[in-house]
Amino acid sequence: MKTFMASLGLAALTSAAGMAQAADDLTLQLKWVTQAQFAGYYVAQDKGFYDDEDLNVTIKPGGPDIAPTQVIAGGGADVTVEWMPAALSAREKGLPLVNIAQPYKSSGMMLTCLKETGVTGPEDFKGRTLGVWFFGNEFPFLSWMSQLGMPTEGGADGVTVLKQGFNVDPLLQKQADCISTMTYNEYWQVIDAGISEDQLITFKYEDQGVATLEDGLYVLEDKLADPAEVDKLTRFVRASMKGWKWAEENPEEAAMIVLDNDATGAQTESHQIRMMAEVAKLTSGSNGALDPADFERTVQSLLSGGSDPVISKHPGDGAWTHAITDAALN
Repeated sequence: MKTFMASLGLAALTSAAGMAQAADDLTLQLKWVTQAQFAGYYVAQDKGFYDDEDLNVTIKPGGPDIAPTQVIAGGGADVTVEWMPAALSAREKGLPLVNIAQPYKSSGMMLTCLKETGVTGPEDFKGRTLGVWFFGNEFPFLSWMSQLGMPTEGGADGVTVLKQGFNVDPLLQKQADCISTMTYNEYWQVIDAGISEDQLITFKYEDQGVATLEDGLYVLEDKLADPAEVDKLTRFVRASMKGWKWAEENPEEAAMIVLDNDATGAQTESHQIRMMAEVAKLTSGSNGALDPADFERTVQSLLSGGSDPVISKHPGDGAWTHAITDAALN
């Protein structure tokens, strides 16, 4: 009997220890495929920062047929990486997304044009064909064109929009005068294709005063009403920002960690190292907490759309919260 009771007690202790060590599951949906754009999360996973916070994080890559807002709406993720224009547009349509952290301080979006087209400034966009990404990425562009007073249905006083795939072919094949690029990705694909930098002219959204926030972390409102979820999100943001700062300080090793997680094998070492160096410029200056002034700038840019703005009214302060970052970072 004593032996049986001792065994029972040992089993109970073992079970309790197992329960104490059980990590909380959390699924993160990325905006795009595995690349250095998301290095902070892969670093946090590789370096054990999530383990240190008792988290079991599943990172789900995105892709051309994956809309992060749809994934989180359908319950396929707890947190998603999304650009604020797409998030606020979805919120206005009824999906209660809330920004809980903002690892990216600056925008990497720009239009890249061939100098030979004669484009020297935004005023030269009239009558041109411009490559534009969709699936929510078109909102900053549409807002910019509205502020310039340029219709996007073509014509001498407007621009013709070419629905651009996630490549640079329209510029290389001269189907478009300018295409959408990111400072850390597609721009360098153009360079790698054999076009030199002095053959290009770029228009960064930041420089044009129309930059909107990119790559924030979003959850559905109901998560923030559950103390257990708030605790889990706090630990996730703390570990993720630790990953981001480590990646900034160790860009080459961070790029290697990304490559180790690329199941497709499509990424190259040189491209990822270069991408990480450029991404570090965008995350630098952010501790993860959303700057309300940056939020307001984004909102005003999206509202300045003439008769067809990206959002029709101010989303209010409910579209973001400092509750998670205050707890995670202090």
